[in-house]
Amino acid sequence: MRCCYTLLALLVFSGLWAQEELVKKEVDSLFREDQFYCNVSINNIQHPPSGLRQQKISPYFAFGILRDMPINKNRTYAIAAGVGYAVSVLNNNLQVTQTPDASFNYSMVGNTVHYSKNKTTLHYIEFPIELRWRNATFDSHKFWRIYTGFKISYLLSSKYVFESDENNYSLKNDNNLNKMQYGCYIASGYNSLNVYFYYGLNPIFKSSYVDGQHNTMNNFNLGVQFYIL
Repeated sequence: MRCCYTLLALLVFSGLWAQEELVKKEVDSLFREDQFYCNVSINNIQHPPSGLRQQKISPYFAFGILRDMPINKNRTYAIAAGVGYAVSVLNNNLQVTQTPDASFNYSMVGNTVHYSKNKTTLHYIEFPIELRWRNATFDSHKFWRIYTGFKISYLLSSKYVFESDENNYSLKNDNNLNKMQYGCYIASGYNSLNVYFYYGLNPIFKSSYVDGQHNTMNNFNLGVQFYIL
């Protein structure tokens, strides 16, 4: 009789354990990936006006959140949408001045002018959307990924700073800058580290001329993007 009770107890506990494992597996199989991102890139100006020279490194930083929405049973394909904050710095020889009527003018810094800083800083809120592929599983955070995306960035504020031996000044919120920037990007890599490419599809300035040339320069970013959680 004692053996029967022991056998019955083992069967009951085995059933409970199996049920617990099944529930755990069902819960874990609903995993999501890469819901936070951080980007470190370098700005590379495309289609610059004649005479424009990039100086120093022009960095780009961004971070934000993305909602991962798998679209197949194995959760290897997904769509993600989110929001983030970005800072873009442009170091070059494009000088910005302001007239008494508050309009902005643009020209190249003269070759005889000795200056230490000629920098434009742009602050954006960005809205990325991605189509994702990864060979992820719920029990490992190390996997390969290829994410293609499109993002719209809204300009919150801008600041231009010029410093030379003879003149120091700053200008804020240039109204010739495009309020909306949009472009395509791709991020691909393994684990948290990914190579990142972004190409802007519209100009940085909406209507400006540099020494008589229409300023149509746009941005190309090359860097790394980190995904976590």
